[in-house]
Amino acid sequence: MNARRLSLLAVLPLLLVGCASAPDRPETLRQALLNLGERAASRVMQAPTLPHPPGNQVLLLANPEVNGELGIGQERFRESLSRALLAVSDGPQVLDWTESMGTGGGANQWRLESRLMADGPRLRLSDRELLPYRLTLVLRRPDGASVMWEESLQGALDATAL
Repeated sequence: MNARRLSLLAVLPLLLVGCASAPDRPETLRQALLNLGERAASRVMQAPTLPHPPGNQVLLLANPEVNGELGIGQERFRESLSRALLAVSDGPQVLDWTESMGTGGGANQWRLESRLMADGPRLRLSDRELLPYRLTLVLRRPDGASVMWEESLQGALDATAL
């Protein structure tokens, strides 16, 4: 019996290391929002208005407008977009924008507004439902009302992930 215990004790650390090193699987919703955030960040980085490379720029993220029919909270979408923008290699600094930042912005500051809306009825497939969406991204100067750049992305989110 002692030999069995010793062999189990010898193998146990290897099993624990194997479990600890297994990659975490992101939740489906988290992955869906991550993908959407990455698509949005890619489009923003391609904006001709934004100087390249954007490393010396500051993006001020306005509170996103998120349609409740999609089942995604405003904070969850904002976090996903922020993370995606921060993950861009040699990307801009990213800060939350507030109304008090409306005046005195430097030439390297841009306000990024986003609007995520349902873009049609749910699409029922045999194994799931899809929620069509339209994401509109707008770049403005912090103190300006005029749109410097605007882009829309369309797609569908898996309703079972929400």
